[in-house]
Amino acid sequence: MVSEASPTEWPPPPPEGWNADDLDRLPDLPAHTQLIDAGLVFPCPQTTFHERATSFFGRQLSVAATQGLDVLCRFTVDVDRQNRLEPDVLVLREGALTSPDQTRVPASAVVLTVEVVSPDSVSRDRETKPLKYARAGIAHYWRVENEKGLAVVHAFELEPATGVYVAVGIFRERMKLSAPFPLDLDLTAIKARRGGE
Repeated sequence: MVSEASPTEWPPPPPEGWNADDLDRLPDLPAHTQLIDAGLVFPCPQTTFHERATSFFGRQLSVAATQGLDVLCRFTVDVDRQNRLEPDVLVLREGALTSPDQTRVPASAVVLTVEVVSPDSVSRDRETKPLKYARAGIAHYWRVENEKGLAVVHAFELEPATGVYVAVGIFRERMKLSAPFPLDLDLTAIKARRGGE
C-alpha cells in the first residue's frame, strides 16, 4: 500500500535566491532553518554536547548579562537581505525585542553570538558565519568546539579599525573575560549528567 503522504515539495528559489523575509513566509519550513547566501540551510539533529553547551551558555550569559542586555537561544539575526543566521546563543540589547511574535532581530542590536560546532556546521561556524557577523558589526563571537567531550571556547572580538575578528583567547576548563561583560565560567560543567556523551 502506497502512503498518500508525500514529502514537502519546496518551490524553486527565485532567480536572485531567497531573502530574509522568505523565512517567515515559506510554508512548512523546518524549525531553525537559516538563510546563508540566499540559500536555505536546514538543521540537522543535534548531539548531546551541542544541546548541553547551548543550554549552559544560555543560562550563564542570562545570569551574567548586565542591565540593558537580554539573552536568547536559537533566534535568528538579520545580517543582510541574503543572510538570516541563527546563532545557538545571542546577547542583544533589550530594546531590540518589541513583540512577543517577533521572529528575528537586526544584527545592529546584537552584542555577542555563540556558535556550538556540530559535525555538519564546521565550515559554517569556523569560516562563513564569523565573516558575516564581523561584516555586520557584531562585537563579539565565540565558537564552542567539542574536544573529546570537553568544551573549548575560541573567543573573538571585532577590531574596529579593520572590521575583522581577532582572537582574545582559547579557553579550556575555565573561561574568564571582562568583555562584553565580566564572566568567569566553569566549562567543565558542560557534560552529560550520567556517563559519557
